Amino acid sequence: MAKRSLEELDLRGKRVFLRVDFNVPLDAAGRVQDDARIRAALPTIRFTLDHGARLIVASHLGRPKGPNPKASLRPVRDRLAELLGRPVPLAPDCVGPHVERQIEELQPGDLVMLENLRFHPEEEANDPTFAKALAELADLYINDAFGAAHRTHASTYGIAQHLPSAAGLLMLRELDALARVLEEPARPLVAILGGAKVSDKLRLLDNLLEKANHLLIGGGMAFTFHRAQGHSVGRSLVEPNLVDKARAILAQGEARGVRIHLPVDCVVADQPEARVTPEVVAIEKIPPDRMGLDIGPETVGRFTAVIRTAKTVVWNGPLGVFEFPPFDQGTLALARAVADSSALSVLGGGDTASAVQQAGVAEKISYISTGGGAFLKYLEGRELPGVAILDDKA
Repeated sequence: MAKRSLEELDLRGKRVFLRVDFNVPLDAAGRVQDDARIRAALPTIRFTLDHGARLIVASHLGRPKGPNPKASLRPVRDRLAELLGRPVPLAPDCVGPHVERQIEELQPGDLVMLENLRFHPEEEANDPTFAKALAELADLYINDAFGAAHRTHASTYGIAQHLPSAAGLLMLRELDALARVLEEPARPLVAILGGAKVSDKLRLLDNLLEKANHLLIGGGMAFTFHRAQGHSVGRSLVEPNLVDKARAILAQGEARGVRIHLPVDCVVADQPEARVTPEVVAIEKIPPDRMGLDIGPETVGRFTAVIRTAKTVVWNGPLGVFEFPPFDQGTLALARAVADSSALSVLGGGDTASAVQQAGVAEKISYISTGGGAFLKYLEGRELPGVAILDDKA
């Protein structure tokens, strides 16, 4: 997608509405727990300020049903101010006369952060009046919120119908990384897919069957494929209505020359809790009263061998019940395998990003997407409304 970059715009003195994705986790004390998304937007923020923009930073946080002090962007503002090393005023709202006056008082190189966009239900409804009110605050629109680009909301879509628009530096990095995976990847292309359900990954599987050379499938979704192969999988998660679809996917992979790799062993227990005693068994020997909760060591070895052959790796979803150690070990082992490979590696999704952080190898991954749902939808081959609406490159 050749979209206009903010670097092509004359920013000096212009009111620039910058949509970012600062939907970050807060701890029990209300402080930012993970500032990765804030840090990722810093290059765009600094670029616009350095080029004399009068900057309006806008984001959502959580899913408030109307104004809610617990969903205020104040702690996000505080962290942004720390990272920028300068004060960041927080407007009391995202529209209205007070906000308009605050923006008019901005000088070139100044910025203000708007309060949570989702304090207004019109935001998620893409209400045209609300979108126009946001647009009237600015002269230019920049979208740097890849993590919200799959949403047709007022601040990600409707506003761009009223203003000259461009992609921010983070948005461009995201699109470039995904294009390198999906459009003309260096081969072999190895796709690693995890997560609980096949139903969540059907479109992704269909798209990757046309693009990948190898599919490594783990997580709960693998057991529906094992059932399709005739294995009894104990109490492991299976979607009975998708067994035939899983069988068809295996057949399509064989017909297209795509190698689909399933676990050959797994870590089982009677329930997914940290206190239970796990056991490693072959897939065909899962006890009827146990459930598979992670890939086993032989599977880790086989998957690692495939990853070593890759020129490009794309990864979405954990390969076990990652939130309950020791069922995180397979995912962590593959994170290290990807980091140790010479392949271009692109991954996305909260648990996947957490895995490489926890494994201590994040700096060795080529690109970690800031998007969850947007990353998945792009991999599915679907259009992202927040990208499509932006002005094309001249």
